[in-house]
Amino acid sequence: MFDDGEYRAKMENVITRFQGEMKKVRTGRAHPDMLMNIKVEAYGEFMPLNQVANVTTADATMLLVTPFDPSNIQNISAAIRSDQTLSLNPSDDGRVVRVPVPPLTEERRREIVKTASTKVEEAKVAIRNIREEARKELKTAELPEDVTKKAEKSVDELTKEYSNKIDALFKEKSAEIMAI
Repeated sequence: MFDDGEYRAKMENVITRFQGEMKKVRTGRAHPDMLMNIKVEAYGEFMPLNQVANVTTADATMLLVTPFDPSNIQNISAAIRSDQTLSLNPSDDGRVVRVPVPPLTEERRREIVKTASTKVEEAKVAIRNIREEARKELKTAELPEDVTKKAEKSVDELTKEYSNKIDALFKEKSAEIMAI
């Protein structure tokens, strides 16, 4: 008998990864995950920002970055400023880095939605690849034809279910981005 549990788990991982990607997408409100991909040069190597500082939200339009070692404050500011995808202009007072999050223009919101839609396609491709993997396993397994057909139908339904979940998550995120 064919067990789709393994493929369901893989598709669930794709959804989890997609949700993580959507958290990184800027919505106009300050959120610590916005700075998740920032790499800071500290102690002679590049490190993720969360390993050299604590990132919090002061309010809906301000992020506060508190370095663990105050000597890294200039490098933190430079790393945030150099990330062109965020278009942020941090300032520091010697103890913390303040990162004002400017409101998004309508045009910028549309660009962000368009960029996020590429993540949707990547997630859907990953789901389809898992479906193909399951189909290959079914072809190599020596199962009766009726069991194979039933299993293929089950895999197709699973693919559709997870594809719809991705669409729903993207629709929700798009609405959040476009809300003023």
